Amino acid sequence: MNDKELVAHQALQYVSENMIVGLGTGSTANFFIDALAKRNKEEKLNVRAVSSSVVSMIKAKEAGLPLLSMDQIKEIDLYIDGADEITPDLTLLKGRGYDLVREKLLARAARKFIVIADESKIVKNIGDNFPVPSEVHPFAWELVKNVLMKKGTGDIRINAAKDGYAITSCGNFVLDFNFAEKSSENLNNLLSLTPGIVEHGIFYNLAHGALISHNGNVREIWRS
Repeated sequence: MNDKELVAHQALQYVSENMIVGLGTGSTANFFIDALAKRNKEEKLNVRAVSSSVVSMIKAKEAGLPLLSMDQIKEIDLYIDGADEITPDLTLLKGRGYDLVREKLLARAARKFIVIADESKIVKNIGDNFPVPSEVHPFAWELVKNVLMKKGTGDIRINAAKDGYAITSCGNFVLDFNFAEKSSENLNNLLSLTPGIVEHGIFYNLAHGALISHNGNVREIWRS
C-alpha cells in the first residue's frame, strides 16, 4: 500500500455496525470509500453513507455503498475526509475542489470527524501552501473581493477550461486569497463575518482527530 491507501485503511477501525458515515472527496478519500464498501459487504455492517460531493457520491454508488441524501439526516456518526493543509492544532484548509458547503455541513454534523492525509499536508499555519478559498454569492463577489483586498491578495477562481469563472456545486463563485494574518482563529472570524461569503475553506475547531501517514507508518493527532 502507498501512504494514502494505508491511512485510508487505518480509518476503518473507527467504523462500526449501523453507522451513518460521511464520505469526503479526493484521492485519499477515494481509497477510504473503496475500503469501506468492501468491509461493509464482507462483514455485513449495515453502514449507510452520505456524500460530500457528486464525485464521491458516484464513487460510493459504484462501490456498492447504500447512500442517504443530506435532507435525510440530522447528524452522522463519523465523517472521514482529506484536507489540503493541517496545522498542529487540527485547523484544516479545504476547498481546492468545489464543495465547501457540503463538506462543512458534514463536518459540523459528525459526532466524530477524522481527517486522513499524508505528511505533506502538515503545515505551521493555514495558507502556507495554498490560498484560502471562499465561496461567494455570484452577485456579491466584487464587493467581497474589495473587502478581502484590504487584508490580503487574491482573485476570483477561473474554471479548468480557462473560459469562465469556476462554479461550485451550489452555484456560487470562489475567491482564492493569500493573507498576511497567520492566526487561524482570526482568519476564521474574518471570513465568517464577511457578508456575501457563503462558506470558506478554514475548518476551525471542527476536526476531532487526524491520521497522518509517512513512509509506511501512521501517526494519530487528537484534539485535546
